[in-house]
Amino acid sequence: MKNEIFNMDCIEGMKQYPDNYFELAIVDPPYGIGYDGQRESTSKHGGRKSYEFKGWDNKIPDQIYFKELFRVSKNQIIWGANYFTKYLPSSMGWIFWDKGQRICNSDGELAFSSFNKALRVVEYNRVEIAKNGGAIHPTQKPVKLYKWLLQNYAKEGDKILDTHLGSGSSRIAAYDLGFEFTGFELDKDYFEASEKRFQQHIAQLTLF
Repeated sequence: MKNEIFNMDCIEGMKQYPDNYFELAIVDPPYGIGYDGQRESTSKHGGRKSYEFKGWDNKIPDQIYFKELFRVSKNQIIWGANYFTKYLPSSMGWIFWDKGQRICNSDGELAFSSFNKALRVVEYNRVEIAKNGGAIHPTQKPVKLYKWLLQNYAKEGDKILDTHLGSGSSRIAAYDLGFEFTGFELDKDYFEASEKRFQQHIAQLTLF
């Protein structure tokens, strides 16, 4: 089963594929809110890991990105879509990830979906983020969340695309469930960290 990632600009990467090549794109582009790093927390309720601020979340993708995304994929699930509404069609099928905790951070995140389905709420506590190899990215999402998306919105044999791989949670979920997967990540550090996480995950599976 093909499972490959590329350290390159996703727009240039998508240009290499014909129309509707991927059955489903599950993507998490920059939201344009400056959350591309994180200062360490020493809270008595548990420290928060620090991440270098790199500047990739200073602006949202432009229209060219969304044009290519909709060209190469038949269906889409787009995290942070409340920041991209000017580029998206209307849809009834939005998804809300309830993070399971009511603290200073947001209670959850929104995703657009192109599916003609009722809006769904999925709850996974944010502590799930650190599982499957630990937290390596400031906007990391749980592998369990991506597995839920694949189990509810993909079908057997689908080819899955992720244009902003980040921590690689989507890749691990696709691998575990037997989906063909292609991912792009422009940042070399996160690309290498996600590859290391993926290889460690595979190695762990072979032990059992």
